Amino acid sequence: MIESNLPVAIAVVLLFGTLAVVSLGEWRRGLAWPAAFVTILVFAAMSVALLLIVMRRGPVRAPIAGWAAPIGIEFVVDGLGAFVVTVIAGIAVLVALYAREAVGRETPGRETPFFAMFLVLLLGLAGIVLTGDLFNLYVFLEIASLAGYSLMAVGDARAVVSSFRYLIMGTLGASLYLLGVGFLYTLTGSLNMADVAARLPELASNPALLVSVAMMVGGVGLKMALFPMHLWLPDAYTYASSTTTAIVAPVMTKVSAYVVIRMLFFVYDLELVSRELPVGTILAWLSAAGIVVGSVMAIAQTDAKRMLAYSSVAQVAYIGVGIGLASPLALVGAVLHILNHAAMKCCLFLVTGGVTLQTGRRSIAEYAGLGRLMPWTFAGFTLAALAMVGIPPTNGFFSKWYLVLGGIQAGEWALVAVVVASSALTAVYFFRLLELIYAAPAEGLTASDPGLGMRLPVVALGVGVLVLGLGNAWFVTHVIQPSLPGALRAIT
Repeated sequence: MIESNLPVAIAVVLLFGTLAVVSLGEWRRGLAWPAAFVTILVFAAMSVALLLIVMRRGPVRAPIAGWAAPIGIEFVVDGLGAFVVTVIAGIAVLVALYAREAVGRETPGRETPFFAMFLVLLLGLAGIVLTGDLFNLYVFLEIASLAGYSLMAVGDARAVVSSFRYLIMGTLGASLYLLGVGFLYTLTGSLNMADVAARLPELASNPALLVSVAMMVGGVGLKMALFPMHLWLPDAYTYASSTTTAIVAPVMTKVSAYVVIRMLFFVYDLELVSRELPVGTILAWLSAAGIVVGSVMAIAQTDAKRMLAYSSVAQVAYIGVGIGLASPLALVGAVLHILNHAAMKCCLFLVTGGVTLQTGRRSIAEYAGLGRLMPWTFAGFTLAALAMVGIPPTNGFFSKWYLVLGGIQAGEWALVAVVVASSALTAVYFFRLLELIYAAPAEGLTASDPGLGMRLPVVALGVGVLVLGLGNAWFVTHVIQPSLPGALRAIT
């Protein structure tokens, strides 16, 4: 009974945690962070427990208010959902630890609303992953988006404008998704994902079904920052506070990628739909273009944080390539990259935030010599940068390796070439930065690593990219492969 209600309990904990942060924070501002951190720790523990339950017993279903599906709304957590919600929770714990000091220094006096919105964001993201209802997914998508817009507006003077642009683009994406749900409901008379999936085969040639696919994938692709719908991302990531970017960049676009995977492989039958509309091919080639454009634009940047923002465009596109290829190995690579990129990019954005807070420096040229002055910070940064390039045995190598094998498996040699060549492009901008950090002299600068609370998450994530790389076979065999649909589980 307790296990079946665990998905609902996660949402309840985050909701009441938000109320606790507001209540305690208004009474005494210093209590906002402890209330938020305890809530996130509980969320993480429950997520890990849910993942273990699903791995051992299979999917967990939790009907809401006693109404059984397909009439009522239900939370459904399978292996893929449990994996993604655990990634969200793990990143949230580390960012929350960093935020204890960083939020007070970046946005003094706003700790209570910041941590309240932080938990609302987690509630929305977790809800997207946990729900088994198409419209309920839209509701949670909007909850996460509204919280994200609010957090993104907290930054330098340009953050409000970039957040407003993000709001406009995000609203367009959500509207497209909702219109797609409307078409799907008209065709099937149901909003339950499993029920809709059972009814769709007989409607495969219906033009309205193809319209719904295009709208839903296009709308979520915009929130995923899929090329060429990525234009909101660079400014939003660059001008937001370091804590905001460190939580939004690793998980928000990945949850959108999860939704694309859920729609194409668990609700729609991609193979069936592709007979009329080549969704996978379009997605794969747009993503390939995104890899190239994002990498080239990252090379052209002079601001370290903006460089990482364009790098995110390219890295999200790797996931898109894996989804579009739709071969077993490629999909394993896409799902594995959700975890790997979350760890790598969270570490990198935490470092840029720490450098700005400690030194006031943002540009790449100003990072000269900081490796000797901030050794712990840049040890984590170096490991994450090597993982982004794809140097073994870091985790970034293995997700790219699966994507390459998946491309070979699908016979798409041009896409294989793009993935391989992109590592060289990534090496250009990261090795340039690492050379400055360690080889150039630090002229007229006195700096040191930030406090333990800000330093520990960076070191943990730096070690994590190695552990995840060395343990990738376990994740693939025990977590990712069993969570894939049907025939796609056979990756060999």
